[in-house]
Amino acid sequence: MKILTISDSHGNIANLKAVMEIAKKLEFKAVIHCGDWDNIKSVETVLEYGIPLYAVLGNADVEEGIEDYLKFNAEKFDPHLLKLDIDGLKIGVIHQASLKDEKLHEFKVVFSGHYHSKEEKMVNFTKFARPGAIINGINFAVFETTSGTIEFVNEQ
Repeated sequence: MKILTISDSHGNIANLKAVMEIAKKLEFKAVIHCGDWDNIKSVETVLEYGIPLYAVLGNADVEEGIEDYLKFNAEKFDPHLLKLDIDGLKIGVIHQASLKDEKLHEFKVVFSGHYHSKEEKMVNFTKFARPGAIINGINFAVFETTSGTIEFVNEQ
């Protein structure tokens, strides 16, 4: 299954739409957003494409009502650490990951944001990945659950 992984959209609706158009065209089966939406309009923009959304909040998600909106509209949501089991893989989603955080090592893959940069590294059999920031351009990661591979797309 192909999963679109995005983060740090910070209200940039134009970039969100561009990325979601790609996701729709390539028939992604899920969207993971690692926080820092900025506003409910950003969430609505992603949901308009009809692809199941899995999400957390970030430190910039302070608009009143955004947590409740995600709670009732995302396929699955947790404000801090989202735990997913997709295609038999334990996946964690958090806004700001600490590689030393022992609770994150229960996952096969952990997606995070916050730093506005892309990264992929292995730490103690757990893959940690950041997709880059939507606010900076057409930046996202494609996670393929069958192979466990991550492909980054960065067009700033």
